[in-house]
Amino acid sequence: MERVARGWGRADGLSPYLPDSLLAGAAAGVAVWAVYYDDTARPWWIYLLAVVTALPLPWRRRAPLTVLVLVLAPSLVISVVAHSANPQVPLSGVISLYTVAERSSERVRWSVLAVAVAGNVIGTQSPNGALFSLVTSVGTFVFGSLVRAQRQLARVQAERAREAGERAASDAARAVAEERSRIAREMHDILAHAVSLMVIQAEAGPVVVRGDPDRAIRTFDNIADAGRDAMVQLRRVLGVLKDPEAGRELAPQPRLAELAAVVERVRGAGLRVELELPRGRGGLPGDVEAAVYRIVQEALTNTVKHAGADRAAVRVRRSGQVLEVLVSDNGRGVPPVAGRTVAGWSGGRGLVGIRERAAACGGRAEAGPGPEGRGFLVSARLPLGADTTVERVEG
Repeated sequence: MERVARGWGRADGLSPYLPDSLLAGAAAGVAVWAVYYDDTARPWWIYLLAVVTALPLPWRRRAPLTVLVLVLAPSLVISVVAHSANPQVPLSGVISLYTVAERSSERVRWSVLAVAVAGNVIGTQSPNGALFSLVTSVGTFVFGSLVRAQRQLARVQAERAREAGERAASDAARAVAEERSRIAREMHDILAHAVSLMVIQAEAGPVVVRGDPDRAIRTFDNIADAGRDAMVQLRRVLGVLKDPEAGRELAPQPRLAELAAVVERVRGAGLRVELELPRGRGGLPGDVEAAVYRIVQEALTNTVKHAGADRAAVRVRRSGQVLEVLVSDNGRGVPPVAGRTVAGWSGGRGLVGIRERAAACGGRAEAGPGPEGRGFLVSARLPLGADTTVERVEG
């Protein structure tokens, strides 16, 4: 009984065996009614054959052609021995033919239609009967074919909707990954720059405080300024993380004019920096200005941490439709390696971030040894607009 119950009910809804069994009952009733109201009294086995014509219908979806054959076989016997006992509309035959047209392969469908047409023409005793049978058979086949086409269209649309959903989910995941990477890059740049300056100046503090108290005070002021600036920028980054509805407008968008403050903090760490910026900076895109700011900030941070330099130069020039960024120092640089160009230099996470920022603006960045292997050079080219003059800030 448990197996039978499982066959009649499914987790996703009602089993198709139930409505098909109801159809079988209706078809059997029509067939028995036609025999009962025939002009000639019929023996019991004709009634039995009438019922048998409907018995296979519950399995019509699983084996359409087999069910059609099992339905037509007793119907053919009744047509031969008691033609007038056949129902005017053989419901069992109509249902099974519809199922073949709707579910079977193309070869089976058209073969069955050809046999049905030939059988209606040859096996019907009057022209009117043949015409009625043809209309019934062909109409049933056409209706089943239309339902078949609609279901195929629905499957195609469902598949397209599934693929669109997968693409949307993939795009959303990619957008989340890109945003996470962008925020990680921002936090790296903010913390690496501020902490590096704070550590270097804090290490020098105990020495300076004994020999030059005024310089020590300036050093501690620089440490405090770097810490406050880092806190402000971190709050803006964390504001994006806390508010799911926040967009890029809440993310840090530093401008070229703020590079002067970065340079001043680096000078406070003991590095002499020359800064050259383009004039008329009002027309520069905000994302390009932010990218230049972070590129210069990361390059100067690396110089302070690793280069052992006492001088550095930052040059931002606008040439035609390109904004050029050059950050160089006179430090120890890196040993030249045969076959490695500046463009092929790898480096750490900061240098990777520099290249990513340039690429995000449609440009490119390179990092590696300076001319003839002296010092270190970071360069970037970002697409822009018209030429302008430059202003120079010595330090």
